[in-house]
Amino acid sequence: MIKKNSKIYISGHNGLVGSSCLKVLKEEGYNNIIGKSSQELDLTCHKRCNAFFKNEKPEVVINAAAKVGGILANKENQYEFLIKNLKIQNNIIECALKYDVKKFIFLGSSCVYPKKSKLPIKETELLKGDLEQTNRSYALAKITGIELCKNIRDKYDKDFISLMPCNLYGPNDNYDLTNSHVIPALISKFQFAKIKGKQSVEIWGSGKPLREFMYAEDLAKAILKTLNFKLKNSLYNVGTGKEISISDLAHLIKKIVGFKGKVVFNLKKPDGTFRKVMNSSKFIKETGWNSETKLKDGISKTYKRFIKLKLIN
Repeated sequence: MIKKNSKIYISGHNGLVGSSCLKVLKEEGYNNIIGKSSQELDLTCHKRCNAFFKNEKPEVVINAAAKVGGILANKENQYEFLIKNLKIQNNIIECALKYDVKKFIFLGSSCVYPKKSKLPIKETELLKGDLEQTNRSYALAKITGIELCKNIRDKYDKDFISLMPCNLYGPNDNYDLTNSHVIPALISKFQFAKIKGKQSVEIWGSGKPLREFMYAEDLAKAILKTLNFKLKNSLYNVGTGKEISISDLAHLIKKIVGFKGKVVFNLKKPDGTFRKVMNSSKFIKETGWNSETKLKDGISKTYKRFIKLKLIN
């Protein structure tokens, strides 16, 4: 169990996952949390990353820093997604080992699993097939991180854990349409259409693919559980186990936003993987964690925050 005054470094603490971790840990009484913005600390630079770890010597690292984006961003920037994520995570992982971090939590994504995985996806599906092409480079970077953590765990008996969450959403998400994931993109699209009095909103693909979504604070609570348990394995899925079609999701967000027009699906655009619901039973059994936030409630909270901060561009 990690003490409340243990020094905890959250990389990417201003982002979707990192800010949720910061909030949840502070609410639980953890009082020695550190974070640096990308302007303060360039994690792609090994020299700067090494100097930070040497000076701060964190006991716990939650690695939530990454270059992320939706289908379009991943598809058009494969090199950038691969090289930047490799640099960030390799530097952090290497420094965590070098400076004797007691617990390291590496965060990935369900996209690390093969496109045609057996459903619901178990951790054993890793590396058993071809990846979805639209986010192949991001997935390869994350798979490398998983393998590094496993190697360190096996060779040095260090408490390095990899958590693979399903699709996440919540406050402090990215609402830029060229780089965002589906829920923030839809919130932004419907709000813009509502303000401008548009008659319709276009959605990429057929709307038929099924996705599993989780409120970011629920993942943060799973990370909190991870701090308090000595887990048996190196890799765990963390998800809700519940699916919704993109079409139903779009209509749900349309209702929450209050847009009165039509939803139009562009069949010329890619759908991505049709289904990728995960099996999170291993993590749930070992920790007792469960996702608490219903999708409608989580999106409503996210939308209210979006409006309050006037994030529409």
